Amino acid sequence: MKTKEDIVQNWLPRYTGTQLEEFGKYILLVNFSGYVVKFAEMHKVEIKGYGKAMQTATADGITIINFGMGSPNAATIIDLLTAIEPKACLFLGKCGGLRSDKNKVGDLILPIAAVRGEGTSDDYFPSEVPALPSFALQKAISTTIRDFRLDYWTGTVYTTNRRVWEHDQQFKEYLRAIRCLAIDMETATLFISAFHNKLSAGALLLVSDMPMIPEGVKTSESDSKVSQNYVNMHLEVGIASLKQLINNGLTVKHLHF
Repeated sequence: MKTKEDIVQNWLPRYTGTQLEEFGKYILLVNFSGYVVKFAEMHKVEIKGYGKAMQTATADGITIINFGMGSPNAATIIDLLTAIEPKACLFLGKCGGLRSDKNKVGDLILPIAAVRGEGTSDDYFPSEVPALPSFALQKAISTTIRDFRLDYWTGTVYTTNRRVWEHDQQFKEYLRAIRCLAIDMETATLFISAFHNKLSAGALLLVSDMPMIPEGVKTSESDSKVSQNYVNMHLEVGIASLKQLINNGLTVKHLHF
């Protein structure tokens, strides 16, 4: 395997247990296996990749992939997806709300940009390059949210490689100073690595906790409630957004690379 093309064509099936020809051209990216299970149940399809690093399910031209957690995994799955050249990649992620005066658990956030605090994206572009989604994809998601008679917040997300930081008051002051709406571990990496690989990527985030206040820090109990109350809605909006693109034959290329 001498080229990147050789590597990704070999590794995408190796990581997922799914052959290249079995992938849909529209991709849902998630961090949790529960999303894949719900997707498979909704469409009555099998889950592939048990025992592998990543699990998938495919229906109606859409493949959902649980790529795991964190920026290195986010970069890896985008690199691997160049093997099939998908038409759109939509990340359905959970995030921490940073503005208790604005958002709350269960809210949807449609990011217009992400701050590159994770480090992984530095392997793709210099730090001056902004992490931006595909505008056309985000527009499709916005329309779909309205069709569901839901509302959403939009703004900037901070992406970090730190998972345990809720005790760090200095870091919290920094987050307040830069006025980001939410924090996660993947969005900026996905945007930058997709831009580097000439893929169209977007994100729709679900606020799962409010980590800036002690009572808002995520626990097993609170996360279970979020999954029970909001994950179905999150997944349904994501699926409908991609189907809007499929059914209308819309392109999501917002730039000529």
